[in-house]
Amino acid sequence: MSIAAVNARPVRLNTTERLMPPAERPVLQLRSTQNDKKKILFVTSELTDLVKTGGLADVSAALPRALADLHDVRVLIPGYTQVMQCGEPIRIVGSVLSHGDLPTCRIGRLDMPDGLIIYVLICPELYERDGLPYGDEQGQDWSDNPIRFARLCMAAADIAAGTACIRWTPDLVHAHDWPTGLTPAYMHWRGLSTPSIFTIHNLAYQGNIDMSLRRKLGIPMEACGPERMEFYGALSLLKAGIAYASHVTTVSATYAEEITTPAFGCGMEGFLAMKARQGLLSGLLNGIDESWEPQSCPHLISQFGPHDWAGKGANAAHIRELFGLEPGNGPLFAVVSRLVSQKGIDLTVEVAETIVQCGGQLAILGRGDAHIEADVRRLTDRFPGRVGAHIGFNETDARRLFAGSDFLLMPSRYEPCGLSQMYAQRFASLPIAHRTGGLADSIDDGVTGFLFNEATLDSYRHAVERALAVYEKPHLLNAMRCRAMSGGFFWRHAIEPYDRLYQQLLSERREANANF
Repeated sequence: MSIAAVNARPVRLNTTERLMPPAERPVLQLRSTQNDKKKILFVTSELTDLVKTGGLADVSAALPRALADLHDVRVLIPGYTQVMQCGEPIRIVGSVLSHGDLPTCRIGRLDMPDGLIIYVLICPELYERDGLPYGDEQGQDWSDNPIRFARLCMAAADIAAGTACIRWTPDLVHAHDWPTGLTPAYMHWRGLSTPSIFTIHNLAYQGNIDMSLRRKLGIPMEACGPERMEFYGALSLLKAGIAYASHVTTVSATYAEEITTPAFGCGMEGFLAMKARQGLLSGLLNGIDESWEPQSCPHLISQFGPHDWAGKGANAAHIRELFGLEPGNGPLFAVVSRLVSQKGIDLTVEVAETIVQCGGQLAILGRGDAHIEADVRRLTDRFPGRVGAHIGFNETDARRLFAGSDFLLMPSRYEPCGLSQMYAQRFASLPIAHRTGGLADSIDDGVTGFLFNEATLDSYRHAVERALAVYEKPHLLNAMRCRAMSGGFFWRHAIEPYDRLYQQLLSERREANANF
């Protein structure tokens, strides 16, 4: 399967007719009988129901559920403290043996109230710790992360091989991001014919480890060359997934193209370009779950729909009070983001003066690098009552911020997919974003938001000024809001290409087995 090219183009609004909300995009009614359903194992390091640090958790929770009508999709996740204490019963259904420095573990089964089945890899010495999935409460990575996530990957390979003592063996394994990158590799080294997919959610996080860990992780010498796991003298867990998976995907068509270039390839552009030439790299745009519906979202101060701007205004008034902003009727800009360099927060700090001078206000919600958090705090001191920030994150405040804001700022230097721009559009907040990755694929410039071409202050400021000009034209602003709210970003619209890829790989395996 080749990369689907998506070339976004600037759109000029000559009439408001283009902005009339279209009918909801028809959904392909995909259904499978019980006999047609295939068994799919998702391998992930986080899942929103249980533990979350970013968008990977959202995808890991939503995509298996969206595919449930088509396939028997189950999830494998480490038994972190948050998982073990989730309040749902976990019963032991299997176990995996030690290998090298990877200890023996039990496998528990956790049945979510909606029917999603989660296998929990139980190993207290590896996973039951205070902190986050990848590090302590101060953000320092756990020193034994290579062991922790190799153990997860080998357990996935054990389940695929049918040696984990559970009464379920997958037809296909779908692994996500660097913590699961060794999954396709372990499957390959065991000689399994089970097809595997490896999804890159963010190429910048590569799981690079010292070559000396090879024996401890059970990595054979043949894997240590540049055509496999070797990466500038180290071993890359992410590259292992790329090298050994039956197919590689990433989370938008534009990002799939970008990562084959030096500007976005993080040193792996040549390797990924080779995969693209072989037809083994695809970009499949993420979706969002059904809870992102402003007419029914229980988090909101006031629920609303298209043209019900009083309901949106009630959320805006709440946000102004919550963030210490002055009461007002001017445009309200929002940032809901990790506060890291990738997200272009430094550019937003610079453009804030333009927003304030033009009568706008800015509310920032997020946490991240200490020096960027400090810059944000200084910005609030500089513009009291006009700029407010909460360092941290909670779901309710985030949803109310999407619902109450007029514009969402996303000047990301790169963005593999991004979900915030989809959330914002559903809640009638028009995103202002750098034309990159999934932002380019999910925002119609001048119709559902505003795109700018260069990750520079001048280019960003010009997009903000365009948005401010639209704000002064209520008829146009409201038409854009309605068009943004009509976007079909739900997972039910996004599962067809995943199902098509699964069926392709399973068909290729059947043909290979028939010819063996």
